[in-house]
Amino acid sequence: MPATLTALLCLGLCLSQRISTQKQTLSKPIIWAKPSFMVPKGKPVAIWCQGTHEAVEYQLHFEGSLSAFERPKPPGLTNKVKFLIPAVTSRTAGRYRCFYQSGEHWSEPSDLLDLVVTGMYDTPTLSVHPGPTVFSGEYVTFYCRLETATSTFFLLKEGRSSHIQNRYGNTQAEFPVGPVTTGHKGTYRCFGSYNNHAWSFPSEPVELLVADLVLRDHTAQNLLRIGLSFLVLVALAWFLAEDWLSRKRTRGRAKSFALGVQEKAENTTL
Repeated sequence: MPATLTALLCLGLCLSQRISTQKQTLSKPIIWAKPSFMVPKGKPVAIWCQGTHEAVEYQLHFEGSLSAFERPKPPGLTNKVKFLIPAVTSRTAGRYRCFYQSGEHWSEPSDLLDLVVTGMYDTPTLSVHPGPTVFSGEYVTFYCRLETATSTFFLLKEGRSSHIQNRYGNTQAEFPVGPVTTGHKGTYRCFGSYNNHAWSFPSEPVELLVADLVLRDHTAQNLLRIGLSFLVLVALAWFLAEDWLSRKRTRGRAKSFALGVQEKAENTTL
């Protein structure tokens, strides 16, 4: 067989195998931490990896290197496995990914899971200005302060673990928010850190309340009605008082006139 034909056949076979392998690439698994991606120092956490029921093995990678592997038990009856970390420290906090194997093929990597250990530094203080109660459309600023110098601050809204704001600062950072909507209301905490995966104790919670503009207009209308009603009452009271004084003055004049007539009559008699 000519060398050129042999080369073409090999090239075609290689391309065919490559295309076949690409078609058999498995979809990426789902990774999450329970009870949370933020774990107090020394507490346990479970990292879950979910693939398919055909998966025969799962691998957990930490900072790009293989950390652990698990096989489904019993095989074929579950599509996820658990990797337990008994006590989270600064050494086990970091970035995790997982993979699963089905047949001879491995899946794409999962999304990154950032596992954070808390309680590594002092407790910061969190405040919000102009205050915790605002109307929609206004602007607020959260201030996170840590007396012990740090490098980064994080602001989190409870229930929105995927939405984390970070700012750089030595002892304080500002987090401007606005124009606010009712979607911004909720409970906020902040953390300080020298490391993206090793945070301080959480601050005390600050609850942001956002009233809708319709409520503000309705409140303004109510205040206007109350003000007008008050003015009407004041005017009515003034008229009543004036009428009472007028009647009193009239009765006084009448009484004085009657006394004058009586005295005149008595003088005439004498």
